[in-house]
Amino acid sequence: MHLAYPAVLAALLFCTGLYGVLARRNAILVLMSVELMLNAVNLNLVAFDVWLRDALHSGQALTLFTIAIAAAEIGIGLAIVLAVYRNRGSSDIDRLRDTAETDAAEALPDDETGTGTGTEDQATAAAGKAKKAEATA
Repeated sequence: MHLAYPAVLAALLFCTGLYGVLARRNAILVLMSVELMLNAVNLNLVAFDVWLRDALHSGQALTLFTIAIAAAEIGIGLAIVLAVYRNRGSSDIDRLRDTAETDAAEALPDDETGTGTGTEDQATAAAGKAKKAEATA
């Protein structure tokens, strides 16, 4: 078997995964694209192991470690995505970035002097909450 066939297939798989990571906005699809990239690496490791006729089968051993790391990564990644989905109602990556900006609008200083009525602070707090609701909607 020629080394070119699995190498070209692995390159196509890796490019497909890379496109999925860069173009998708859904966190689950990004995780699936990362898995495609890891499978392309596994294919290369096994192909080079067979081509070099390694007595220790180092490529296959590294592939087993990569599969174990990929399983841990997908487990932790899905747990994070589920937690974010429960809190925000969406797994859109762009909205996750927007939440960090809108949380700063809610942090307002308290009226420590006790002389003010606080109506201005309440108005800015309401505006911050409205902005956050708009970002999450």
